[in-house]
Amino acid sequence: MSTTRRIVNITLDNLDDLPWPCRQCVFWELDPVARQRAEEAGDPGLEKEAWISAALLEWGSCGKVCYVNDVPAAFAMYAPPSYVPHSVAFPTSPVSADAVLLMTARVLPDFAGAGLGRVMIQSVVKDLLRRGVRAVEVFGDATWHRPECVLPADFLLSVGFKTVRPHHRYPRLRIELRNVLTWKEDVEAALEKLIDSMSPEGVPNPA
Repeated sequence: MSTTRRIVNITLDNLDDLPWPCRQCVFWELDPVARQRAEEAGDPGLEKEAWISAALLEWGSCGKVCYVNDVPAAFAMYAPPSYVPHSVAFPTSPVSADAVLLMTARVLPDFAGAGLGRVMIQSVVKDLLRRGVRAVEVFGDATWHRPECVLPADFLLSVGFKTVRPHHRYPRLRIELRNVLTWKEDVEAALEKLIDSMSPEGVPNPA
């Protein structure tokens, strides 16, 4: 059985392919007060859809989703810090003016442990290199225990980010895109290697 894979931009057409609870989560997209109001209103997913729509119209691609055999396997989201109100709530804010903020990323459980997280970071870097962005910054969680909105700092360090503002819980990390130019060519090769390492019998097929 052959395995197909593709990484595409997140749009309004495929937003529903984000896993629960990420599809409904507006942790990054709204400031804490607006987020609480949206959650109390009962449908924060509408706010997320509005945020995606505005980001696409005003800035362009703000996320990637990876499919394996047409099954959503992983995603990542990113935007300039001015589009991410919650970023100012972190003790290590603000994000540098020349950087795009990597908001979050997640690999679905069926695809965990095969390196897909690194591939998603590489796909983000490839997109931002093409768009002339100088750097990517991200808030890491130094005490990460389970999947949540903030990425584990150890993972970010392992894929090339460097700490620019230390903190016991939420360090801010950065990667200079001029230092990873080879990633632009390596993304497809990394994805090929990842998929080749997967057993076809272990990769879900769409119903």
